[in-house]
Amino acid sequence: MTIPGKSRPFAKTLKERTYEHSPSPLGDLPVTVGYGYSTLAWIPEAQGSWALPLLHERITSWDSPISQAVQQLSSVSSHLPSRALSLWDSEYGCAPFVNQTAEFPVDKLMRLRSNLCLWGRPAAYGGRGRPKVHGDKFKLNDPMTWSSPVQQIEMDDPTLGKVRVQVWHNYHFRLSPTHPMSVLLVERLTTDDFTRISKPMWLAFTGLSMPTVTEVWRLYLRRFAIDHWYRFAKNRRPWTVPALSTPDQCDRWSDLMPIVTWQLWLARQLVAQRPLPWQKSQVKLTPGRVAQSFGSILALLGTPACPPKLRGKSPGWTKGRKRRPRIRYPVVKKGFSRPRKTAKKSP
Repeated sequence: MTIPGKSRPFAKTLKERTYEHSPSPLGDLPVTVGYGYSTLAWIPEAQGSWALPLLHERITSWDSPISQAVQQLSSVSSHLPSRALSLWDSEYGCAPFVNQTAEFPVDKLMRLRSNLCLWGRPAAYGGRGRPKVHGDKFKLNDPMTWSSPVQQIEMDDPTLGKVRVQVWHNYHFRLSPTHPMSVLLVERLTTDDFTRISKPMWLAFTGLSMPTVTEVWRLYLRRFAIDHWYRFAKNRRPWTVPALSTPDQCDRWSDLMPIVTWQLWLARQLVAQRPLPWQKSQVKLTPGRVAQSFGSILALLGTPACPPKLRGKSPGWTKGRKRRPRIRYPVVKKGFSRPRKTAKKSP
């Protein structure tokens, strides 16, 4: 997942800042200036808010979220004991990501944007001309282009109410015709005032064996545990608090966040639950509850750090030493701009 981990719009001396999407921008546009991070995490439980980061890296100014995710998935998939199911946001539901990760020993379940257009399997070769690469058009926001679903079920979910799931097979992106996918449409049939969760959700599965229809869409909902981890790292852990001055310092500080999370996960059975007066007791402790009770373990372990030194008088700036202003770096704008069209001059 990619997220603007550190928003630094006023740090003009910080190198390699880029434009990042932000849900709470400073101005009118949902864009901020800072660093974006790509996190690949393991979701250990079927329910709950635990997400254990395996790789948590900054997206440099010369990389893109897709290329960073491909590198991370390549390095992690080679160490997995068995074939895993990876869950991806709509930013990765595209042909470049499917093409670059097709050989990795992992299954992928991706969310699709509702304005995409997919293509079916081409018809049999007629014997003349070049064989067709694409079949019928499947536009997600145009039901007139949909074929009859291969499978359709309706079920009652205890949280979302009545849900309908439709499945189509053998569809692909235009730029990845050799990698067919199974397409799923998940719709809530229960009407209420929450329009955000009433919108249909499009999913695409590519891999060896897709889970059953009744559970595959529920598996995708586990992806949102990474959102809980980001909120935990920002609110409960001081990830975005220090205003560091170099990219290397930001990387070293960000490396501590996965380490802290794994320590809390390993200590969840060792701490005694100490809820605050307004909190209810929990059977399975969340990361916040473990961090709240982690002080008892630190009291027993102690610390290898030296006691703080007494405050003294600073010598101040050396007399006669020249002050040099820090270098100001421009914001890096990723992507390529198309050249403007110029009118041809008549001879």
